[in-house]
Amino acid sequence: MNTADQYLKAIYVVQQVEGGRASTGALAEHLEVSPASVNEMIGKLQDQGLVEHEKYKGVQLTSDGEHRGRDALQTYCILERFLKNVLGVEDYRTEARQLEPVIDETVADRLDMIIDREPECPDCFDLERDSCTHLEVETVATED
Repeated sequence: MNTADQYLKAIYVVQQVEGGRASTGALAEHLEVSPASVNEMIGKLQDQGLVEHEKYKGVQLTSDGEHRGRDALQTYCILERFLKNVLGVEDYRTEARQLEPVIDETVADRLDMIIDREPECPDCFDLERDSCTHLEVETVATED
């Protein structure tokens, strides 16, 4: 996955949260980058026909952009689940975000075979938790 795919994934997620166009401010916050960086990448993505951007109204994925954004989200979910459920990495989110730009489709496919991805992926991504719903998250038992 490259940087463009990370942006497409972020736009896809933010569009789902906001119920429409993604604002550049929300994208900058989600990606932890400057608004100027977001605007620069949006321009590149628009030149490639992956997004439509209207100044002051936000950005929206084209059908090609949405397809790539969903694929990127699926790869991210695969990484999260592999790191957390298979390797037991405690800070799996940070690790997944660091790994996602260097994971190619072949590696993602092989990791996918290990985690036995659910058929609804990436629609199983929990926007509120900002993570895959199929993560093995430990729950703390309460005493009665």
